[in-house]
Amino acid sequence: MRVTVCLPTYNELENLEPMVRALGEVLPDHELRVLVIDDGSPDGTGELADTLARQLGFVDVLHRPRKEGLGPAYLAGFRRALAGGADLVLEMDCDFSHDPADVPRLVAAAADVDLVLGSRYVAGGRVSNWGPVRRLVSTGGSLYARFLLGVPIRDLTGGFKCYRRAVLEGIDLEAITARGYAFQIETTYRALLAGFRVAEIPIAFTDREAGASKMSRGIVLEAIWKVPLLRAAALRHRL
Repeated sequence: MRVTVCLPTYNELENLEPMVRALGEVLPDHELRVLVIDDGSPDGTGELADTLARQLGFVDVLHRPRKEGLGPAYLAGFRRALAGGADLVLEMDCDFSHDPADVPRLVAAAADVDLVLGSRYVAGGRVSNWGPVRRLVSTGGSLYARFLLGVPIRDLTGGFKCYRRAVLEGIDLEAITARGYAFQIETTYRALLAGFRVAEIPIAFTDREAGASKMSRGIVLEAIWKVPLLRAAALRHRL
């Protein structure tokens, strides 16, 4: 089974090589592709990714000209992964907030469902190194989306996910418009509406130690207004 991990980067010079090498250790090379999607990082992340691709046979690089947000980067990565024949497509952060050692657990869980979510908010999941404001934003955002959308998922804003190929082929990637963390809500919601089986497995989430967070006020505001629009569109049978 061909597994592609989509790894979006913007100024992740300190984290990229340790993450790529860690991923190379958790799955056999013949199963794994790591697709680095770099949005024109000014710190040299893209150039390092090219070097790693020359050194490591399981690494590919997709260069994008500028930073456009998490959603567009992942969509570009998904299209490349599908074109490359991926059976399973994962998304995860490059900053070690998501533990690469958990990748095999997500892959294994995808044997029984169509979309696996690494969840901070189910039994056994946890978050480390966050202050009270960041915890409130994250847990409040998931509760807000869960309530408005009427779905049972506890961690709708999480970004550690494993999709079966059929999900990405079946949810109309061209229609997805979210750019920030609302992208995570939108993709999971579309999968549920399309009748795909979605499951959460517990993960330990640890805030980054190197590099700068990409969280911003704009990302939070996008999620606030995007969720009711998703619900309204679903009620009109447009999703």
